[in-house]
Amino acid sequence: MWVDSHVNLHGEKFAEDLPEVIAKARHADVRTMLTICCKLSEFDQVLAVAQSHKDIYCSVGTHPHEAKDNPDIMAADLLAHIHHPEVIGIGETGLDFHYNYSDEDVQYANFRAHISASRESQLPLIIHSRNADAQMAQILEEEHDKGVFPHLLHCYTGGAELARRSAALGGYISLSGILTFNSAKDIRALVPGLPEDRILIETDCPYLAPMPYRGRRCEPHMVVETGKKLAEIKGWSLAETQARTTDAFFRLFSKAQRPAKASHE
Repeated sequence: MWVDSHVNLHGEKFAEDLPEVIAKARHADVRTMLTICCKLSEFDQVLAVAQSHKDIYCSVGTHPHEAKDNPDIMAADLLAHIHHPEVIGIGETGLDFHYNYSDEDVQYANFRAHISASRESQLPLIIHSRNADAQMAQILEEEHDKGVFPHLLHCYTGGAELARRSAALGGYISLSGILTFNSAKDIRALVPGLPEDRILIETDCPYLAPMPYRGRRCEPHMVVETGKKLAEIKGWSLAETQARTTDAFFRLFSKAQRPAKASHE
């Protein structure tokens, strides 16, 4: 089976055909998905998707772009939602100094609140990091000194140094369809050095459709293309790639239940 560790299924992009999109993923042996909360105000919509479909889980969090909407967020605001069995992660959170849709100080405060929630709950922290490698590595190290928490650098596009420092803290890395892009030579060059038991794959759908689907709406079934590219780079068979990335997902997101048999929806 494949796992898509980062999807965005609750929005208008999938409002008209979500059941068909999920069925297509099942047909491609994508048996588990994690749909992401980027705004606390949308948590109920995200949770509804997870509750309505077998083997789809969700997170609770505020994306750094949206940090301005929750400038005073506290860990308790996030922890209030984790009693749902479908909620298996904290985030998406982090730092984005490329677009700077939220002020840097607001992003820092928001991110540290999410870290506190992850540390207290031990649910994995799902991290977005863009143009913030040095700051991200420093915060992760500082916060780990206060107490450990599991974390995942999602849709990784950072450099080798952040990957190394994150891995030293036990961090996981998720690779998206960017891995297949002709322009992504730097990302592909990092893959041989990543911890082999801590690599996940994702689509980040509806964004970043992999080759050969560039220019189309990205869907969970397309995660297979990222898996194929990862297998090519690592010299793994597809079966080994499935096993390694799936095992890594369920090791990190230990609250999720591994499917016992194929789902039929």
